[in-house]
Amino acid sequence: MEHPLNISMLFPADIGHTYWHVMMTFVVMLFTLFLGSIASRQGSEIPGRAQGAFETAVGAVYNMGVELMGEEGKPYIPLIFGIGVYVLFSNWMGLIPGFLAPTSNLNSTIAPALVVFFTYQAIGIKKHGAHYIKHFLGPVAFLAPLMFVIEVIGHLARPMSLSMRLFGNVFGEELVIVILFMLVPFLIPLPMVMLGMFTGALQAYVFMMLSMIYISGALEEAH
Repeated sequence: MEHPLNISMLFPADIGHTYWHVMMTFVVMLFTLFLGSIASRQGSEIPGRAQGAFETAVGAVYNMGVELMGEEGKPYIPLIFGIGVYVLFSNWMGLIPGFLAPTSNLNSTIAPALVVFFTYQAIGIKKHGAHYIKHFLGPVAFLAPLMFVIEVIGHLARPMSLSMRLFGNVFGEELVIVILFMLVPFLIPLPMVMLGMFTGALQAYVFMMLSMIYISGALEEAH
């Protein structure tokens, strides 16, 4: 699925179609690093609008992280915030005429989902050591073998759920925008862009929230 006048048309088919989402991902990463470098230099005691907006966003994510993960989860908030920014800008990339959202490709949504999956497993092992296995055995000893299988399947389903949810929403949104743009190109763009910005931000929020919930589960003691 492509936007009309997509820039990928300028490249050979194998690059413009197969690897276009990879190039868009690099654009998002470079843009994120650029904004991060600018934000790191903003330390005015009287913040302007840009600094104020950034501090508000950081504060909101920080408060959500402490609320969901507790004090022990504070070291992992920067990682979740970074992933959230990547997802947000990737979602919004598709709203720029001629570009595609990296998150409209399943490969680009699986990557951050796997990062979250391996991160919270590593956190659980670091926190509990060998006792982390208790998270997979359930509260009743004689049901432990059955619960272990169920829990393993449930944990493996988490990265698939994260990636498929994000991919499905962004891909469906882009498809609707392209269809409407083809039907009424001069009336639809602005309302759809506003709606796309809202849903893109919402998807990033949900991704961060679920990631924090998974980390919180890894930190807590098994019962």
